[in-house]
Amino acid sequence: MTDREDLLASMHDHLAATEERPLATDANRWLGEAQAIAADLAESDLDDDTVQNRTEKVLDLLAEVEETGDEEADEHVAAARRAAERVRQL
Repeated sequence: MTDREDLLASMHDHLAATEERPLATDANRWLGEAQAIAADLAESDLDDDTVQNRTEKVLDLLAEVEETGDEEADEHVAAARRAAERVRQL
C-alpha cells in the first residue's frame, strides 16, 4: 500500500467508526455523506485529480461538523480530518 492508500483507508475507517456512535442529527448527515465519499476513495482506483477533488469535498463536509455530541466520534472526526489534510498535501 502507498502512503496515500493508507491515509485514504484511515480516513474511511475513522468516518465509518462514527456510524456506531450516538451523533447529533446535523453531524450525522454531514458525516454520512463524508463517509460515503471516503469509502469510494478507499475502495476505488481513482486518478490523482479525482482523489484530490473528493478529498476536498470530504474536508468541506467535515468543516460543517462543529461537534458530534459524542467525544469518541469527535476524536474519529479529528483523525479523519488529519488524514484528509495529509492526502491533500501529497
